[in-house]
Amino acid sequence: MRSETQSLAGRLVLSLSILLAIFWTIAVGLSIYAMRAEYDEVFDSALQEAAERLAPLVVDDYFRRDARTVPNKIAALNPGITDEYLTYQVRDAAGRVLMHSHNVGADPYPAPLEPGFWSGDDMRIFTVATISDTLFIQVADSLAHRREAALESAITLLLPFILLLPLGMFAIRWIVVRATQPVSALQAAISTRDGSNLEPITLHGLPTEIAAIPGSVNTLLGRLKQAIQAERDLAANSAHELRTPLAGALAQMELLSRQLTEPQDISRSERVLEALRRLSLMLEKLLQLSRAEAGIGFASAPVDLVALVKLLVESIQRSRPTVTVVLELSPGVTELMRPVDPDAFAIAFNNLLENAVHYGTDGQPITVGIANDGRITVTNSVSIPLEPDLNVYRTRFKRGQASKPGSGLGLAIVDKLIAQMSGAMTLRSLPLPTGDTAFQCELSFPKKD
Repeated sequence: MRSETQSLAGRLVLSLSILLAIFWTIAVGLSIYAMRAEYDEVFDSALQEAAERLAPLVVDDYFRRDARTVPNKIAALNPGITDEYLTYQVRDAAGRVLMHSHNVGADPYPAPLEPGFWSGDDMRIFTVATISDTLFIQVADSLAHRREAALESAITLLLPFILLLPLGMFAIRWIVVRATQPVSALQAAISTRDGSNLEPITLHGLPTEIAAIPGSVNTLLGRLKQAIQAERDLAANSAHELRTPLAGALAQMELLSRQLTEPQDISRSERVLEALRRLSLMLEKLLQLSRAEAGIGFASAPVDLVALVKLLVESIQRSRPTVTVVLELSPGVTELMRPVDPDAFAIAFNNLLENAVHYGTDGQPITVGIANDGRITVTNSVSIPLEPDLNVYRTRFKRGQASKPGSGLGLAIVDKLIAQMSGAMTLRSLPLPTGDTAFQCELSFPKKD
């Protein structure tokens, strides 16, 4: 199961943005808490001052009024103003309301008749006792007003954060991307190194934390390059050194087989000749594979693949007169210019033709198609069952279920060379009207802009 990956810059931006939001929220919360306490002190001070200043005025006004059985209601100076948060009541020692402001009812406050502050569910009350604790003035302030003030302050603190958070995230991303550019450059340089590119990494100005990585990677690439080169040299040299004595042994065995007269001796000599021919074919394929591993497919000059394919098809038809190769060109295809090495392409295409001749159905033609978009196909009929996953034929020494001997290296060589030419090889199994199956190998060379 493949796990989702995320870039280092993305992780840093996300983490720093979340931390910024958390810290700002904590700061706002602490500020609101401190502000709420300060607001309470200010409001309580205003409430106490209002009650103390109101007490002598209310007492004087009370004694100037005529005695009544119902509480006196003080008229409003400005009837149109409704945003009045302070209310008051004048009560006697028995708790009866003797006088009250216009913006509160005649029902007594729930606060006890004791001097000082008292808090309820929806109001804060300050009580002042006068005339030997026989008359009490209670001034009330709405707690909803205080909560509204705290809420507006919180919104005032949070609104800049909501507006500035996207800008902060953009600034964080810009800083993080600039800081991680050396890491991205190192990642890009390492990702381009593979079996065909083992050149040392040369990057300057790397941070201290990753400055040692290119040196370690270059050491590893150097050792890997030496090991691969030693393997290639061994395969190429061994195949080359064995070619000459093997060719001599094959020639001598052919001469010897002509001189034999006994049927048993002739049969044995044929088996020996067949083994030598197979060994010769294997050595030839190993030489081609070593050349493919050496990266001979890279080229910059464009080559006409149509002319090259025609030449290779004519060559195999001359060498194998019994084989029929049908060349089909898409309408309008006269040339196909691609930057490939002609020798490498010839090795790859010859392997495809030899594979089609070797494993194809006898008497059936081989079809070679060339399309406008750079696709070249080689299709041949096969009478043997193919593997469900045709990509197994890309591996070395993997052969189909055929009685005919082979090296098992042809398609591996083609796959390696085509990849070096910036192309791709696709294997397909196609049904035929005759009931047989067709094996198709497609080489695609997309045009570069």
